[in-house]
Amino acid sequence: MANDTVETNTTPALDEQDVWTTGPDGEQIPNYEATFPTINEGEVVHGQVVRVDKDEVLVDIGYKSEGVIPVAELSIRRSVNPEDEVKLGDEIDALVLTKEDADGRLILSKKRARFEIAWKAIESAAESGEPVTGRVIEVVKGGLILDLGVRGFLPASLVDIRRVQDLDEFLGQELRCKVIELNRSRNNVVLSRRAVLEDERKEMRQAILDRLSPGDVVEGQISNIVDFGAFVDLDGMDGLIHISELSWSHVNHPSEVLDIGQDVKVKVLDIDRERQRISLGLKQTQSDPWQQVVEAYNEGDVVQGKVTKVVTFGAFVEIMPGVEGLVHISELAQRHVENPREVVSQGDTVNVKIIEVDAERRRLSLSLKRIEDADEVQPRADGQPLETPEPPRLDLSEDVFPETEEAPAEEAESAPAAESASEDVEPAPEEPVAESTPDVPAAEPEVPPEATDASLEADAVAPEEQGPGDSEGEPPAAPDEPEEQAT
Repeated sequence: MANDTVETNTTPALDEQDVWTTGPDGEQIPNYEATFPTINEGEVVHGQVVRVDKDEVLVDIGYKSEGVIPVAELSIRRSVNPEDEVKLGDEIDALVLTKEDADGRLILSKKRARFEIAWKAIESAAESGEPVTGRVIEVVKGGLILDLGVRGFLPASLVDIRRVQDLDEFLGQELRCKVIELNRSRNNVVLSRRAVLEDERKEMRQAILDRLSPGDVVEGQISNIVDFGAFVDLDGMDGLIHISELSWSHVNHPSEVLDIGQDVKVKVLDIDRERQRISLGLKQTQSDPWQQVVEAYNEGDVVQGKVTKVVTFGAFVEIMPGVEGLVHISELAQRHVENPREVVSQGDTVNVKIIEVDAERRRLSLSLKRIEDADEVQPRADGQPLETPEPPRLDLSEDVFPETEEAPAEEAESAPAAESASEDVEPAPEEPVAESTPDVPAAEPEVPPEATDASLEADAVAPEEQGPGDSEGEPPAAPDEPEEQAT
C-alpha cells in the first residue's frame, strides 16, 4: 500500500487579486505590497538583527525596510553598549514606535517590547504569588534596582531576612523576589526577596521547632542586636535572648556582651509553637556566681568587693561578677551617717563582712562597721587577687561636726599666754601698800557668780592651771594681748 503524504502549508494562501494588481496602464502587475506583513504602531514584532552600530541596531522583520532600534531603546539600563545587548543574527522582539519617521524609517524599541511582555508576566506573578527573577543592575539609596524587563525596586530591608550591611555585594546577581506592589500608571514595581527566603525557610523552621525542647543547649550565631536583647540564628530560625538573660551581672546594652556574627552556645528557655518563637538564655550556659558564693562563703566571713552604686539608704558592693550585696546605711560606720557618700564612693575597693546570705531570694547583706582588726579577708571566689582597700573617709556633714569643735585647739594655744600673764601679776599682793594698812582690807575685784563657778570647776579638773577668779584673785589675760593685760 502506497504511503500517503499530506503536506500542510502554514503560509496563508493569497487570492489571485492579492498576487496581481492593475497597474497605471491597465496592465496586470505583481502586487508586492500584499507580500509584506501588516504592522501597526504599538504592535510587538519579531525579527533578526542584521547590523549593530554604536548608535543603532538594524532588524529585519520581513517588512519592506529594516527596522531601526536607537541605542536608547535597547535596554532599560542607562548608557549601554549596543554590542553588550544584542549580537549579529540574534532573534529579538521589538515594539513598533513609528512606521515611518521623517526619513521614512521604521522605528522600533526593544526595551518597550520587553516591558510589555515582562509586565504581563509580572501581573500574572503578582496574582498567583509566584516569584519573579531579575538581575541586580543598580545600587541606589535605600535598596536595589532589578532588571525584570521593567525596573523593579527591592528595598534594603527586604533584601534578606536580616539587615544587609553592604548592598554592593548583590550587584550583578540574579535574585528571586515576590511582587508586593504593582502600579501600571507609574510603572512602579516593588519587590521582596525576604518573602521568598521566609517561604523557603518555613519548612525548615517547623523542623527546628519540632526538634527543639525547653532545656536544650544549642549553638547559633548572633544575627542582630537590639536594645531589648539579641537574636540568634539557629540554622534557619531566629531565637531571642532577652537582655535580662544575657549575663548574671547587670547589662546596660546587649552590645556590651555580644557582637553580630559571634558564635554562642545558648539554652532553650521556652518555645511558642503557635507563634513560632523561641526564647533563649545565655547566662544559663555559664556558671552561676551565686552558687559559687554559697559554696565559698559563710555568714561572718570578711570578703573584698567594689562599690558599684551609692544610694540614699546605703551602698551596693559587688563581691564577684554578677553578685552584689547591700551595705545598709546603718552598717557603714560606728557613728551616725547622714549620707552614705560620706563614707564610700562608687568604684571604691572595700572589705565587708557577710551578715546574711539569702540564696533563695539571691540577696546578700553586708557590713562595714562590723569588721574587726583580727578578721581575715577571704580569698576571692572568682580567683582574682585581693586589692588594697581604700580607708573609710571621715568627711562628715556640718551637722555632725559643727565649727565650734575647733575651740579646744584655740584654748590649747591660749593656755601658755594665760600662764605667763598670771606670772606677771603674782607680785601685786606683795606690794608695801597692802602691808602698811592692815586694818583696811584690800579691795578685791568683783567677779561674777558665773566666773566663780567656772573657777571651781576648772580647779577641780586641772588645779595646776589658773582660771577666771582662781586662788590668785586675778583673771587671765587675753591670749593675743598678754602685755597690756599685765600692765
